[in-house]
Formats: sequence, C-alpha cells, structure tokens
Amino acid sequence: MSEQVLQARPATVDAEEFFSRSRARLGFDVPPGLIDPNIVPRTGDSGNDRMLEIVAQEQPVRPAAVLIPVVDHPEPTVLLTQRTEHLSSHAGQIAFPGGKIDAGDASPMDAALREADEEVGLKREFIEPIGYLDVYGTAFGFRILPTVARVKPGFKLTINEYEVVDAFEVPLAFLMNPENHQIHTKEFRGIDRSYYAMPFAERYIWGATAGILRVLYERIYLA
Repeated sequence: MSEQVLQARPATVDAEEFFSRSRARLGFDVPPGLIDPNIVPRTGDSGNDRMLEIVAQEQPVRPAAVLIPVVDHPEPTVLLTQRTEHLSSHAGQIAFPGGKIDAGDASPMDAALREADEEVGLKREFIEPIGYLDVYGTAFGFRILPTVARVKPGFKLTINEYEVVDAFEVPLAFLMNPENHQIHTKEFRGIDRSYYAMPFAERYIWGATAGILRVLYERIYLA
C-alpha cells in the first residue's frame, strides 16, 4: 500500500465559526442522487469515483444515512464508532453512527438520529441537526447522506455490542487539518483505487468515513 499526504491550506476556523458556516452552507433538501439510479454520486476522490461507476452498474441503490456528531466542547470533537467484525458491510471499520434508511423513517435525518440512538444510545435531546452534506457512494452499493449535527456535552452512551465494539471522540481540529488527510491506494478489480485515510493514534480512519470528513472539510473550510 502506498500513501501520500494531500497538500492544502490548514484549517483555521474556530468552533463557533464552524457551526455558523455549517448552518449557512448546509440545508435539508434531499439530493436526488440518494435514490435515483441514473445519478452516480461524485465524491471528489477520483479513485473512489471510478469505483462507483463500476458498482452503480451492478447493484441497486441502497440509501443510507449517517450522523456526523460534532460535540460542542471548548475544543470540539467528532464522535465515531468502531463496527463489529461480523457485520456484512464495513465490518471492523471506523464509522459514523448510521445505517440503512427504513421505510418508517420520516427523512434521512430521522434515520441518522434513530441509528445513533440504537447503536450508541446518543439521545435526540442532545442533538441539534444542522444540515446534509452531499451523497457519498461506497463499494458496497450504499449511497450515504450525512447529517452534520451539533451535540451538547453531557450525554451518556449505551453501546449496542451487536453492531458496535467501541465509541470514541477525535478532535475536530485534527480531522479538519489537511495535513492529516492522506491518500492511500489498494487494488480494486485489478485497478489501483485511491482513498482517503486519517490515522489517529491507534485508530485507522479510512474509506467512506475519511472521504466524508474530507467532503466536510471542503464544504466548510474551502468553499
């Protein structure tokens, strides 16, 4: 596996400006690419986009929703989970709380909030949804719509051990610093596919999670 650090300007936005920019730049209009099979999501990662063009021809659209929980500490953090090894998709990986959108969910945001409660016991009264990012596609055929949210500290988590083995927080400043946005490569059907990775201590944040964090950086810090 090869790697390189993607060069871009450092993130200098403080917490209040981060939330202010998020409210100004995000909304709750659901992108048509979440369910339209004729629209292939563009992630901004050329290697991932090439892979999605292949996957989109083979698998039906599977809409999913995740929550990007930014905890409003004096130095904000992002709450992440580590999935169990037996799950059928993204097993063992670092992830946002989230999953498939059910028929009973009123919206992708409601699906993300429900999943956050079911997976780690993060209750809605602590969560202030801010808006959606763009749809992000994965090699498993999921089209993920992330909801960015401000989370009030003081919550107590209850881990659903069937789905999640751990939940932990990573400083927002680390995740939004492009010096920590590495590009790794591995083979996908005989083609070298690139993907983002943001290793943090012993945690290997990569794939869709790192890619979504990169999209968040570009929308809030570069736009």
